[in-house]
Amino acid sequence: MPNPSAVDHLSPAFPGRAAWGTAARLRAWQVAALARYRELDQRDFLAVATPGAGKTTFALRVATDLLEARTIEQVIVVTPTEHLKVQWADAAARVGVRLDPGLAGSRRGRSRQFHGQAVTYAGVAAATFAYEARTANARTLVIFDEVHHAGDSLSWGESVSQAFALATRRLSLTGTPFRSDATPIPFVTYAEEADGTRRSVPDYTYGYAEALRDHVVRPVVFLAYGGGLRWRTSAGDELAATLGEPLTKDLTAQAWRTALDPAGEWMPAVLRAADRRLTEVRRHVPDAGGLVIASDQRQARAYARALTSITSEKPTVVLSDDPGASRRIEEFDGSLARWMVAVRMVSEGVDVPRLAVGVYATATSTPLFFAQAVGRFVRSRRRGELASIFLPTVPILLAHAGALERQRDHVLGRPKPADGLWDPEEALLAEANRTRSTPDPMAERETLEAVARFDHVLFDARAYGMAAEPSSADEAEYLGLPGLLEPDQVAGLLQERQRRQANRASGRDRRDRVPPEVSLHRVLETRRKELNSLVSQVARVRGVPHSHVHAGLRRETGGPPLAGATTDQIEARIRLARQWLAGA
Repeated sequence: MPNPSAVDHLSPAFPGRAAWGTAARLRAWQVAALARYRELDQRDFLAVATPGAGKTTFALRVATDLLEARTIEQVIVVTPTEHLKVQWADAAARVGVRLDPGLAGSRRGRSRQFHGQAVTYAGVAAATFAYEARTANARTLVIFDEVHHAGDSLSWGESVSQAFALATRRLSLTGTPFRSDATPIPFVTYAEEADGTRRSVPDYTYGYAEALRDHVVRPVVFLAYGGGLRWRTSAGDELAATLGEPLTKDLTAQAWRTALDPAGEWMPAVLRAADRRLTEVRRHVPDAGGLVIASDQRQARAYARALTSITSEKPTVVLSDDPGASRRIEEFDGSLARWMVAVRMVSEGVDVPRLAVGVYATATSTPLFFAQAVGRFVRSRRRGELASIFLPTVPILLAHAGALERQRDHVLGRPKPADGLWDPEEALLAEANRTRSTPDPMAERETLEAVARFDHVLFDARAYGMAAEPSSADEAEYLGLPGLLEPDQVAGLLQERQRRQANRASGRDRRDRVPPEVSLHRVLETRRKELNSLVSQVARVRGVPHSHVHAGLRRETGGPPLAGATTDQIEARIRLARQWLAGA
């Protein structure tokens, strides 16, 4: 028989080691969620907990309790991927719950030794009537892992609803209860809002901010990289842009894809920086690993070749259609290998607790995907571990990173713009989620130049640092953060390194003045570009528009708008902007 007390000895966040101070017992939130479950004693229960908090362990404790009380006779776990079926079966086995992740549902039948099975959402859709009959014939607990996937398509949602309508108990789990569309999630309760929308109502919530305070998850620093990019479109037009500077939606999208192109120098430079960061982390966490999340298989293989050149070590490559993907992930998790490169499939649910450094090298921009991707790095094994994620300086990604601690629910019936105009956020989400049956016209462009430049660090929704060249002392300051730090120590160190960077920049400015024989227009262009870069940094730190920063500099130093300012006036504003950054 399953043993409920065995869950107390399971890692609170299986399959990783217990977080600092939590060994051999359930975490406080798991105890509270279990008490809430028992108090409500209802058929459906939705638990929302941040990735890495230990949803699997909580669910298994519910399952063992119900099996022991004979409230249920079997357990069915529904997962998004094949790999997760095996992961759940292994976790359940540790507490005496035997789940079949393989033969279940086949004509060959299933051994009577099993207490149930693990199946994918796609598997339920393919055999809806079989699961409906199985659920009707025995008192069943159905556990929906990452339940938002039950609304991925109409067929999946309908299949799940039909197959498990008669289930005795249904436990829904997710780290991201929101979706980018208005497809209802089966067996989730929605409450009417004042504006006419309906919002998902969890029965228990444990967010990232709470988990961070409890040292259940790692703090995350985002290292944003910009740089100059040039490309030729399919029509033969040459375009140029700089990531990190204000751009139109279309230019941002094209520049972003150009930066991720393996043919340019942007990605190799970012990969080198990420590997240097990983080396620093491994000084304190010897088994720390890195993950590159790629857009497609072509790019994944190209990034792997670049990493091989950088590290002299061949990374693990995981492709979504590779039958050996699960085995490769498990082998990587159990090794000391430095890097893994993957396409999408490890963005959700797959746990590799030693991942500490990530590179977000995909053009997917939905908040759901971003949150799940970040979730691969936040699992804490001991107190003080720090996660580092490299990403392009793209507004929508920076917005997602800044909102990491925000609790979001799934909303139905969100009103469209009253004027019927284009909604930029919705358009971006739709584009990211769109499945293309024809080639992407932007993929036909030719990358002419792609140069990476360190832009800033984002931590706890605050920006630190100024632009720096690759392999410079300024960049090294941020790449060299210790691998073991408390959240307050991270903020303090970043502030100190920002001050040092600003002081070094002031010294370089005094030494490297443009010679007087250089044309005035070139001097002005150089100074304006430098000022605009500093204004961008100050705007990010203070959370205000660029125009407000420019206006503040003018008030303090005097003079006309930037276009009419002299070199001396511009340099005075540069010095003041640096002082603001140093004192931030």
